[in-house]
Amino acid sequence: MSSPPDSAIDDQFRALERLRRLKYVLWGVLLAAVLGVTYWGLGFIGFQPNVVAGRLPGMYEFIATGFFPPDFQNFTIYTKDQGITGLRAIPASFGDGGAHIIESFQSQRQSLVKASLVTLLLGFMGTVFAFPLALVLGVLGSERVTPFPFNFIFRGTLSGIRAIPAIVWIFLYIPIGPPGQVTAVLAIATDSIGNLGRLFTDDLEEIDEGPIEAIRSTGASGTQTVSFGMLSQVSRSFIAWTLYILEINTRIAISLGVVGAGGLGLMIRNSQDLFEFQQTAAGLIMVFIVVLGIELISSRIRARLRPGEHEGKGLVEAIRGLFDAKKWLGVGDRSDRD
Repeated sequence: MSSPPDSAIDDQFRALERLRRLKYVLWGVLLAAVLGVTYWGLGFIGFQPNVVAGRLPGMYEFIATGFFPPDFQNFTIYTKDQGITGLRAIPASFGDGGAHIIESFQSQRQSLVKASLVTLLLGFMGTVFAFPLALVLGVLGSERVTPFPFNFIFRGTLSGIRAIPAIVWIFLYIPIGPPGQVTAVLAIATDSIGNLGRLFTDDLEEIDEGPIEAIRSTGASGTQTVSFGMLSQVSRSFIAWTLYILEINTRIAISLGVVGAGGLGLMIRNSQDLFEFQQTAAGLIMVFIVVLGIELISSRIRARLRPGEHEGKGLVEAIRGLFDAKKWLGVGDRSDRD
């Protein structure tokens, strides 16, 4: 016969055992639901895995024979005019002290180096245009600045902007102009306002109250309290997140290029339309270099700005990040920032 304390322990043990079994059942139901929806979804969209698997060898042969070796004839105007093809075009483009590169930047004709510059500028200008509005909406969205529930007017605005990807915004700006470099900058800027503003708001919610109270005790106005008590605590963080958004925007600029915004995306699409797949491969390599370069630089600077929260990415980690579809479409949440 068990004593009262032993009986209580047994009851607690049985309760824990029931809870553990319930968790297993819930996880089983969740897994079954995921598999069921996936199976139903495959049938709904007409996805036939056996057909896809049967065509993989053909895809491999297409890429192996069509895309290799990459043809960098469009690397600069000089290599295009001289008919220098393959990898030989790269060292040839850097001849004459880089004069061929500068000539390509100044030319109205398209080249890979100019397309890379356009892509970088689209992402950069979109980020710059977005920063002021993101700062205003982000600050006003904080409960420390705007009392609840009025701060949700600004938070809701940011969430509404974030809900629409940049690739949709560029078509919403068609009344201003067709999908091109101008509307691409506007689309990237609009998308960045939502993402950057939300990051700013979240950071402001986490700052210390001490410096704010100290500024208020001096009789400072609301604007002075925000400037010297709040923004002074998050200035490094804001710069770090702006660099992160710049990194994302470079990828978005490439995606928008495919729908007519110019830059590398447009050159890749044009070469595909002309069945010049070796030049498509060269464009993809340039995308790899541009995105990887921006990501490595951005992560290093962010690591210096906020050593406790950011770590500089290594080459392998940066390459792994190239396969993150969310970053190409400009969607994601706070947990995806690194």
